[in-house]
Amino acid sequence: MADNKFTHLDKSGKANMVDVGDKKTSKRMARAQAVVKVSSEILGIFERDDLQTKKGPVFQTAIIAGIMASKKTSELIPLCHPLSLDQCNLSIQINDENLIEVIAEASISGKTGVEMEALTAASVAALTIYDMCKSYGHDIIIQQIKLLEKSGGKSDFNAS
Repeated sequence: MADNKFTHLDKSGKANMVDVGDKKTSKRMARAQAVVKVSSEILGIFERDDLQTKKGPVFQTAIIAGIMASKKTSELIPLCHPLSLDQCNLSIQINDENLIEVIAEASISGKTGVEMEALTAASVAALTIYDMCKSYGHDIIIQQIKLLEKSGGKSDFNAS
């Protein structure tokens, strides 16, 4: 931010929900990533890009959990605006070095961005993968959660 001011603090330094009433509606999008490292033993159990457990298919369950979480972001993060998302999509793939990559993308036509919704979706999907795989071993690490891209607001961002 150019003026180094926290938008969620009022002039006296108290927590404050940002007033978006005067902002113009625009198409906004955000993409976020979570990376989960699992053991070779856990990856060895996966068949056709998913793992069937007693709790169900890991990746499909994580995708549903991520979508559900994105819709609940304002209930989890106190100063987030409740949003009616246009869409939230997640993809999950296994990469080299025993890494599972979760990508979440959220969009809205609205007055505020959807970065927190995309980050929440990726985070909860990663936590769901952890939860569903932990019976096979606890050597699971959620290594990284980050914003990859956002567009449509006052300033765009692209991590690449």
